[in-house]
Amino acid sequence: MKKYFNLFDFSQEVDYKTEILSGLTVALALIPEAVAFALIPGFSPLTGLYAAFILALITSIFGGRPGMISGATGAVAVIFVGLILELKTAFPGITPDAILHYVFATVIIAGVIQISAGILRLGKFIRLVPHPVMFGFVNGLAIIIFMAQFPNFYQKGTENLLGTTPFLIMLGLTLLTMLIIWGLPKLTKAIPSSLVAIVVISGIVIGFGIDTLTVADTMREGQTIKGGFPPLTIPNIPLTLETLRLILPYAVIVAVVGLIESLLTLNIIDEITGTRGRGNKECVAQGTANILSGFLSGMGGCAMIGQSLINTSSGARARLSGITAAIMLLVFIMFGSDLIEKLPMAALVGLMFMVAIGTFEWASFRTFNKMPKSDIFVMVLVTLVTAVLHNLALAVIVGVIIAALVFAWDNAKRIRARKRIDEDGIKHYEIYGPLFFGSVSVFNEKFDVLNDPDEVIIDFAESRVVDMSAIEALNKITERYHKVGKKVHLQHLSKDCRALLQNADAIIDVNVVEDPKYKMAVDIIR
Repeated sequence: MKKYFNLFDFSQEVDYKTEILSGLTVALALIPEAVAFALIPGFSPLTGLYAAFILALITSIFGGRPGMISGATGAVAVIFVGLILELKTAFPGITPDAILHYVFATVIIAGVIQISAGILRLGKFIRLVPHPVMFGFVNGLAIIIFMAQFPNFYQKGTENLLGTTPFLIMLGLTLLTMLIIWGLPKLTKAIPSSLVAIVVISGIVIGFGIDTLTVADTMREGQTIKGGFPPLTIPNIPLTLETLRLILPYAVIVAVVGLIESLLTLNIIDEITGTRGRGNKECVAQGTANILSGFLSGMGGCAMIGQSLINTSSGARARLSGITAAIMLLVFIMFGSDLIEKLPMAALVGLMFMVAIGTFEWASFRTFNKMPKSDIFVMVLVTLVTAVLHNLALAVIVGVIIAALVFAWDNAKRIRARKRIDEDGIKHYEIYGPLFFGSVSVFNEKFDVLNDPDEVIIDFAESRVVDMSAIEALNKITERYHKVGKKVHLQHLSKDCRALLQNADAIIDVNVVEDPKYKMAVDIIR
């Protein structure tokens, strides 16, 4: 049944059946991940599930990318491990409940930072992430998702594989799940293949009483996903400067990691769906969701690329799927915990294996002999940092820095100077390429101060003065000519270049006579 309107976006077509079934599939896949991420820093499963419910609901309604799913994530959970260690050092004997209050406060502050980033329109800086970094990020994340499923084939709490029979049962059910997810769309796309796979495998396990790993088996003894509506919690911590000094660094890291992962996921979903999300709106939605998560007993989080890909691969494109996933997750927590805890992990492991396979950019292998070696190096490095350290923010930051340095190095070598002497005996240096910190050294080598005539023109019609290093280089070259009694003109500087020079009080003589053709070209570009 298709309806040609959306509850929150009247310009978008919505297939209600696809959206609801896709949301149900996502909700089922969210449960084991949210539980696993909550256990990383030692929280109860409900702390992760509440965060998943709140993040998914708020970002689905108010976010900048319909179809993208947010929830509790491993990248954020790992940060709290460091916070907990510092809290235990600062406050020996601190109780788990007291630690949670500090965590909730950290999540709230992180949310405020994310909202501020959206209001200040900082989401646009995600454009600075080059494509090789995106490839590396996606590939590393696919490896993380794939490797994260392996503990399900080991005896709980040990490094020993399951016994022969349990291992073969687990492997067989996992492969059957993957076969259904791969093969069903070739027959029909009426129902999401992921949901069919979960239902079929669960029916086989429960119907035939097969003894295999279930969701309940992944939790610690005495723990359960059964709960009520997320309870309101006001963080009970000392309102002192010392407290702020302790939690603020972790709040900043949570905010930055959350935004990087969310905005990169947004870009990936944009490419898959052929539409364009709104980064700044997503920043505000993520921040709002994290603030509410902190006040409603959740551990915070960000966008989840695995669940987002499950959602989009099932055909979901609107906000309804995310809203459905959040509501169904809460329904499972409040009313269906007994049934959900019986779900076989093989079905969910098979689903995540297929997500990992679909996430990996296999096309990146074809670029090895076609793209610059520097791009290949950046892509491989980001993949390794992501996969080995599980630090997505660090991987992206390292990749961007290296890509920027490579770009600067390449452009530093491109500056050129064509030289000529006109009929009046004036020597012209026509500069090509940007003048910035990387090209200053090569720029200075272009001039023959002692042997040049008494008047020199440096023409920037095909160059730009970019930064402070460039201004300082112009000052120095001008001073060198002045010391030997020669006059220098700078010609064809753009308005922003002139502004830089004037603001720096540069000791130079700018020739204000412009070439009409050059000026017209500048106006056209603008």
